[in-house]
Amino acid sequence: MNSHFTVIYDACVLYPAPLRDLLMWLALRDVFRARWTDQIHEEWIRSVLRDRPELSDHLARTRQLMNSNVRDCLVSGYEPLIPALMLPDPDDRHVVAAAIHCGASLIVTFNLKDFPEDALRPHGLEAAHPDDFVFDLFDLYPAAVVQAAASHRQTLKNPAMSVEVYLDCLLKQRLTQTVDKLRQYQSML
Repeated sequence: MNSHFTVIYDACVLYPAPLRDLLMWLALRDVFRARWTDQIHEEWIRSVLRDRPELSDHLARTRQLMNSNVRDCLVSGYEPLIPALMLPDPDDRHVVAAAIHCGASLIVTFNLKDFPEDALRPHGLEAAHPDDFVFDLFDLYPAAVVQAAASHRQTLKNPAMSVEVYLDCLLKQRLTQTVDKLRQYQSML
């Protein structure tokens, strides 16, 4: 399956490793196209390093793996669009510019107030909380979401996580609707 539905991941959803990893596993399922920019990478990495400076080498590898495993993920050439965009936080304009440039229809973000509907609608864009995004994917592609979650959980080895601990970890990422759905498929995780 190869979808034309394109989403931009905002830096805030790439900061927490459990959420970032689940979003990457979902991107690998090819039910949507995941996109981001080098600037988005720089934002989430800067935030992580502020809290965990010892992860510097690890994050460089994470960035490289993300870019090399998700097909056509990096958006470039969007910068000329930035000055014309109006948002509550001007520092978020690059995300909208990248979304417009790559033909995305959705920005996955925790910061919904920074991407108001009236500013996005003229560009054919919407913003969605990651829980709403994954929950909606579940309705459309339940097998893909379960497979992504199972693959994600199986890669967690230090320490390994039981299904219940894994679901609790996702709850801490504010994926409440998603976890409610995943509980129905615990035997497959």
